[in-house]
Amino acid sequence: MSKRVGGLLAALSANIIWGFFSIALRFLKDYSVDQILYYRIFVSFIICWIVIFLFNRKQLKSDILQLKGDNEIPKLKLWFLIVLSGVLITLNWFTFIYVVNNVNLKSGAFAYMVCPLITALGGFLILKEELSRLKLIAIAIAIISIITLATGSFTDVMWSVITAAFYAFFLVIQRIIKNISKLNMLGFQLLIALFLILPLFFINLQPIPLNLSFWVDIVIIAVLFTLVPLLLSLFALNSLPSSTVGIIIYVNPIVAFGVAFFYFHETIKMNQLFAYSLLAIAVVIFNWKILKENIFKIIKSKPEVDVIS
Repeated sequence: MSKRVGGLLAALSANIIWGFFSIALRFLKDYSVDQILYYRIFVSFIICWIVIFLFNRKQLKSDILQLKGDNEIPKLKLWFLIVLSGVLITLNWFTFIYVVNNVNLKSGAFAYMVCPLITALGGFLILKEELSRLKLIAIAIAIISIITLATGSFTDVMWSVITAAFYAFFLVIQRIIKNISKLNMLGFQLLIALFLILPLFFINLQPIPLNLSFWVDIVIIAVLFTLVPLLLSLFALNSLPSSTVGIIIYVNPIVAFGVAFFYFHETIKMNQLFAYSLLAIAVVIFNWKILKENIFKIIKSKPEVDVIS
């Protein structure tokens, strides 16, 4: 399996996992959103750094040397990018929860439909990533899908765009930072996130939940819906352009759409079915070159079967 196919599978897996996130959150519906976020970051930070110290200590020493200046990127620029990426992912989590809690659920879901377009645009303008005619067609199809689903006020749309922009530029920055272990990079970003939320945690101090089911679900959210998909996304950026990883985010709302229909038994309108079908087509078209190359490789690699007449 080629590196690009591995990256594509990693990006797909990350967004398929995130598509099921609503199921885990539904078990915590009796708790405030800020509690869920604080403990999600706390537990993710603790687990991530335990894994780093147990299995990645040697690489951590090497990465610290990289941060001291032995890197392709100047030291101050590298530190700035790491801090900025930690701030962006934290702001993305905060704004998403604010939108879901104080604006509406549709605006929260809509943010992850706008995000791939901003990521593709950011990759094109900042990283000079190529956008072929086929990729532009895929983006145009995605825009038609988004217009089909876009409802609500200008304020709602702006919140969606802001939330999406935080994650989109987080992905673009990860493409710039190289030669640092993705596990250690995630550890540094969670450290920044921890520093950002600690003042808010103590200002809005609430009793620590004592229910065992809360902590079991928080651990599941921290590992399965935070650490694993983020690591998969960072791994994917090693071999794929940020525009490709960004466009695969559309798999997230497609899976979430399926979860809403099959698991939560929510009613689905025809325009929604049409729009999400267009999104699936856009993802395939955007990645058609990678898919076509590897489909042909699989066909060519199949051994010929001798037919005995």
